[in-house]
Amino acid sequence: MSHSEEKSASLLEQLKTMTIVVADTGDFHGIARFTPRDATTNPSLVAAAAQLPEYTDVVEGALQLTRREHAGRSLQEQATAALDQLAVEFGLRILELIPGRVSTEVDARLSFDTDATIAKARQIIGKYESRGQHRERILIKIASTWEGIRAAEVLEREGIRCNLTLLFGLHQAIACAEAQATLISPFVGRILDWYLKETGRSSIPAVEDPGVRSVSEIFSYYKHFGYRTEVMGASFRNIGEICELAGCDLLTIAPKLLAELAETRAPLVRKLDPEAARALTIERIPMDEATFRAMHTENRMAQEKLSQGIADFAKAQVSVEQLLANRLAS
Repeated sequence: MSHSEEKSASLLEQLKTMTIVVADTGDFHGIARFTPRDATTNPSLVAAAAQLPEYTDVVEGALQLTRREHAGRSLQEQATAALDQLAVEFGLRILELIPGRVSTEVDARLSFDTDATIAKARQIIGKYESRGQHRERILIKIASTWEGIRAAEVLEREGIRCNLTLLFGLHQAIACAEAQATLISPFVGRILDWYLKETGRSSIPAVEDPGVRSVSEIFSYYKHFGYRTEVMGASFRNIGEICELAGCDLLTIAPKLLAELAETRAPLVRKLDPEAARALTIERIPMDEATFRAMHTENRMAQEKLSQGIADFAKAQVSVEQLLANRLAS
C-alpha cells in the first residue's frame, strides 16, 4: 500500500491487509456492516442480542426445539439445553454472513472438568452438524485451564477445532500450542484492567500496555518455534491496543471499536512479524502440568483474571438460563 493510499484508507482497511479481523458480537447487523472473516460469541453477547426485538424469531426457534427434544426433563435441564441451542442458532445465522468460522462457548462452569467439557463440545458440534454445518467452520471456546487444555487436545484429534479463551499468561499459551489447539484468545484489555488497578494509574500508553506486551510475547514465541496454533488478540479497551498488535494472526474486535477503526484515517504500521520473531533469541520452556501450575501460581495477574473470567462467564450463563427458563415456563 502506497503512502497516499495509507492516508486515504481507514485503519480498519489497512488492518485487514495484515491481520484477519474477527467481529466479537452476537449482533448480526454489526457483523454485516464490518465484513469480518470470522466471528466470536459468548453467553453475555448472546444474551444481549437475544433481548433485541429483531431476534425474537431466533429465540423462539431455540425454545421450540428444546421443548420438543427435552420434554419431560427438569426446567433447569431444559434451560441449559435451550442456551446451547440458542448459541448454535446464533452461530448458524452468523455463518450465513461470514466466509469463515464462528466461535461458540462451552459452559464456563465446566472449566475444571475435562470429561464434561469434551462431552459438551461434542454436543454443540452435533447440533451444528445436524443442521448441515461442517465442524471445520466451528471453533469451540474453552477456558485455558489445565483441564480445559487437556479437553482441547482430545477434541482436536477428533477434528473438533478449539479456541482457548481466558488466556492471560505465556504458560497457558505454550500448553495450548503443545496440545495443538487451533487458536488461542489472549485477553488484552483484561490484563490492562488488572495493572491499572494494581498500580493505581488511570491509563497506560498503548506501546507500554501490559496486555499488548503479553500478546506480542506469545506471538513471538509461537512464530519462533513454529507452532501452528493461531494467536487471536481479544478484549480490547481502545484502538491503540489494536494498532500495536497489527500483524497478529487474528484480532477479535467489538463493533464499537470496529466503527472507530473504520472512521479513523492514519498510517498503520505492522508491529508483529513472523520473520522478525524467528530471528529472535528465545529460550524454549518445556511444559508439563507441574510447570504449568508453578508458572500459574507465580503469575498473580493470570491467577486472578482467569478465576474472575470463569466466574463472570458462569454468571452470564446462569443469567441467560434464568431468562430462558422463564420463557420455557410461560
